[in-house]
Formats: sequence, structure tokens, C-alpha cells
Amino acid sequence: MNGQEEWQLAGTAAELYQRHLVPLVTSLWAAELLAAAALRTGEAVLDVACGTGVVARGAAPLVGPSGRVAGLDLNQGMLAVARSLPPPDGPAIEWHEGSALDLPFHEGAFDVVLCQLGLQFFPDRPVALREVRRVLRPRGRAVVLVYAELERNPANQALAAAVERHVGAAAAVGKRAEHALGDADELRSLAGSAGFEAVEVRTTSVIVRYASVQDLVRIQAGATPIASALDGRPADEREARLRAVAADVGQALAPYVGDEGLAFPQVGHLLLARR
Repeated sequence: MNGQEEWQLAGTAAELYQRHLVPLVTSLWAAELLAAAALRTGEAVLDVACGTGVVARGAAPLVGPSGRVAGLDLNQGMLAVARSLPPPDGPAIEWHEGSALDLPFHEGAFDVVLCQLGLQFFPDRPVALREVRRVLRPRGRAVVLVYAELERNPANQALAAAVERHVGAAAAVGKRAEHALGDADELRSLAGSAGFEAVEVRTTSVIVRYASVQDLVRIQAGATPIASALDGRPADEREARLRAVAADVGQALAPYVGDEGLAFPQVGHLLLARR
């Protein structure tokens, strides 16, 4: 296997996200989010920043055929993958292209609004939360998941530092931005300022597993914004930079490597609030 074959993944970023990051990472968090939401038969649910739809697809069987599930995202590529996947049991999922800052739904349209790992990226979080509240029915509930502080997430911390060192600071901006709402008090304050009541923030964690550190770096370099910083570079340069990243990440994550591969904790905050 040459370097180019080792480090490159075949497919678009959205396809790679669905193929690799959904089963390894976001499906774990979707289970946490849906458990906290405690969806009931017949409820209408909106998944904001739905990506390829892991949360929406998990919600559909829980609300059943009498319920409603809608997914919304700005990214056409993510929605294209979402639409291409086999439909789950329950209602047919509605896929909408649109912004969290201007939700294309009337006031009080949903019983529950869910958002997994999206709020930290929104350019105007207060507006987004006010929009979430607007489309909720009276006493409707919002459940939002964000990553906790970077310092509490060893793999992302190691990856961000190594990418900055060997690829460039701009390449690590997205990885650091994943933790932009890591302060639980800030998250709680944002929800209160948006008019929500009964605001609660729960800190939780999952164990993420990769076959190896090299697998972690390879997937992150293909299925996240890190990829754009490597596009267009000669194959040998790309290989050398990624090998250097993997060496640094491997050293930092050595305590998490065992006989069955790499297993490390990810820590997040669950925001639960009512309109």
C-alpha cells in the first residue's frame, strides 16, 4: 500500500462522514441525545443541523407512524446522503435545506427540537435558540448536545495540536470550534436569554473506538474540514504531514491504546429546556 492509498478515503466528504464518523462517533451521541429527549408516540420532532440524519432516523421509530420527523441542514451534500439512505420505521422523514437562524416552519410546529453537535457552529447562537423556541409548542422541549471543553476531550485536543503543528493553524480551526460552547454555564445562560424555562445542563460521556491512531487520523483527514487544508498538496507531502500528525497523536493517546485498538472518552453537555 502506498502513502496515497493509506491516507486517502474514496468518496465525498458527506459520504465519508456517513460511512465512518456516524458509526464511530455521532451514532453514540445520537443515542445519548434521544434517550434524554424521551420521545413519545405521535410527537412532532425537528432535527436542526441534521447532517446525514442519524438523529432524525433514530427519532422516527420512537414517534411512530402517527408522529412527524423533519430534518434541516444548510449542507446540500449532507442532505443528499440523508435522502439516499434506507428509510427507518415510522413516518416518512421530511428533509429541508435551510438555516437554523431562520427556520422555515410556523410558530409552534413541533413538540421537540433536537440539535446534535451543531449549535457551537452557528454564527448567531442567540438567534438560533430563539428560532428553536419559536417553532416549539407551549411547553415543548429542546434538547441540544455540544462537546464539552477541548481539555476534557483528549483525542480532539491531541489532534488539534498536531494538525496545527504539522498542517497549519487554519487547518485546526474547525476542530477547536467543535468545543466553542464547552462552558456549561455559557450554554445554560444562552438558553435562559433565549426565553427558555426549566433549563438544565447535563454533562455526559461516551467511549469512542478506532482500530488504531492511524485510522483516527486518516478518517479525520478525509471526513472533516481538515481535508480542505490538505487538498491540492502533492501526495508525498500530504503523506509526510499526516504521518507526523499520527506520530504526535499516537504519543498523546498512548494511554488509550490497547489490544483492541484505540478507545478514548468524549465528553459533552446536554442542554434540556422547555418553551
